[in-house]
Amino acid sequence: MPHREALIHAWPGRGQPQPPDPGSHLPTAWVTGGAWSFDLNTLHLIIGSPRNGPEPPHQADRRQALPAHRHDRTVGGKRRPRAMSTETPPLPDIQSKADTRRIPIDQVGIKGLRHPVRVLDREGGEQATVATFNLYVSLPHNFKGTHMSRFVELIEAEDREIDTRSFLELLPELTTRLDAEAGRIEMRFPYFINKTAPVSGVESLLDYEVTFIGETDGRDRRITVQVRIPVTSLSPSSKETARYGAYNQRTLITITATITDFIWIEELIDVAEQAASSELFGLLKRPDEKHVTERAYENARSVVDITREIAARLSQDSRIASCTIDVESHESVHNYSAYANLTLNDPV
Repeated sequence: MPHREALIHAWPGRGQPQPPDPGSHLPTAWVTGGAWSFDLNTLHLIIGSPRNGPEPPHQADRRQALPAHRHDRTVGGKRRPRAMSTETPPLPDIQSKADTRRIPIDQVGIKGLRHPVRVLDREGGEQATVATFNLYVSLPHNFKGTHMSRFVELIEAEDREIDTRSFLELLPELTTRLDAEAGRIEMRFPYFINKTAPVSGVESLLDYEVTFIGETDGRDRRITVQVRIPVTSLSPSSKETARYGAYNQRTLITITATITDFIWIEELIDVAEQAASSELFGLLKRPDEKHVTERAYENARSVVDITREIAARLSQDSRIASCTIDVESHESVHNYSAYANLTLNDPV
């Protein structure tokens, strides 16, 4: 609403108040203050000197009593806004406060962080893919919590090609940022290999699920590589007992190997596919389908056979400190899966 004009009609002891203009559109309410009166409805709402005429003595005394920084609150008859402070007080750091329950936490962190990464492959190139990260650190008994944003900062700060060697470099950076003794990083991502059909020669991509797991206890660092490889298996007993053909199935092999030296992802995939009845392809023509069907029939292997074949090969690799082999066949003639598991500790 608009400001109202200040029209003080009489100071104390200075004559009589002037009546309002009968033609004025303003209301005609009056207030008498001591020995002087003024029109309340035309009173200017700004505290300060009137535009014309002398300043009332009590107002002059009041202005002299104000601090120096309060004397210039009006500019051009308008009230100047107060200056706002731009300084922000520091926010409390809850996570760094002490905890009196004296219970340490094994792992605290974040799960399911997706971020683009570049993974080196055996062909000398790199693959751009999207990885899902889980990051954890140990929490001493005397700390209330950890700083979750620092986990994200670690991944955001990285712009490097990742293989089994460079992945280990993330571990000391993690524990340093979080001021922790132990830490763990899991990075799961789809990995693609270009495969050539056995007869037609047509090329296609086949995807594999790969996980890098890095761990440190403040003294040692270790990395575990997990690869899930889909293959074909064919039942040896079905081949021996059936008059015509034999049943086969999609089989999933999972190799989880803790390594002491560099190893390519493709090396573990090769071991699994060579142990199966047949490998899989992304694209096959009719001559290719005939070839892989006959190959599987001639190379019939059960989940037990596949598990032992993989174990025999990996047990001779000095770069593998330990490994676990899981083989699950999704049966085509049974309403269940066939399964085998084997763990190798210090295989060489």
